[in-house]
Amino acid sequence: MRRTALIVCHTIVPYLLDKVLICIENELEAEAPQTSRTWRPLSHVRLWIQRAVGMLTESQRKALIPLVFALQQGITLLYRLHVALFYITGAFYHIGKRTAGVSYLRVGNVAGDDPRISNSYRLLGALSLLQLGITLTLQFNNLRQRQRARHEWKQHRNLLPSHQVSQSSSRSSRCVLCLEERRNTSSTPCGHLFCWECITEWCNTKTECPLCREKFQPHRLVFLRNYN
Repeated sequence: MRRTALIVCHTIVPYLLDKVLICIENELEAEAPQTSRTWRPLSHVRLWIQRAVGMLTESQRKALIPLVFALQQGITLLYRLHVALFYITGAFYHIGKRTAGVSYLRVGNVAGDDPRISNSYRLLGALSLLQLGITLTLQFNNLRQRQRARHEWKQHRNLLPSHQVSQSSSRSSRCVLCLEERRNTSSTPCGHLFCWECITEWCNTKTECPLCREKFQPHRLVFLRNYN
């Protein structure tokens, strides 16, 4: 039973989880339901996901897309955390082995293992945890900046008179994502300009420029203050 649990947790569960999350993401981003006549192993699951997504409103779909992306990133961070724990404890390299309690047979010499080797692995595990902590801190800081910019953008939009919006929108450039006047103008590394809220929401699902498709990390976005 433990070997069966190891096989299921190590092969089947990650495969199904990855396919289901990709299917949910595609259905949430699709404007119209996608139908496929070819039989696939996960066709019934996809039909169930299509029905569930079809019951959601447009605002609910937009709210769920970042959650799916956060779940995908969370799984990646979980793998990194588990590898760091392996370096520190020296057991269970894969999550499936830790879940099933299966470990490899290990043969050591009479005098025991060299403590310098175990200490070097513990140091590697500590550095991995430090890197993971820095990554989480940067992502949390980026999330706070996006929320603050979104709040400021909503306040600025509510305070700006309607006639001023119509006059300024005719003179200034518009954001290609929302097709409105750019607010809190931000620049991608490739030089294209968007609203801060629009481009950060875009980066929640795709880390590329909407115009030229150049890949970039979200932390490389530049918020242009006092830009007219």
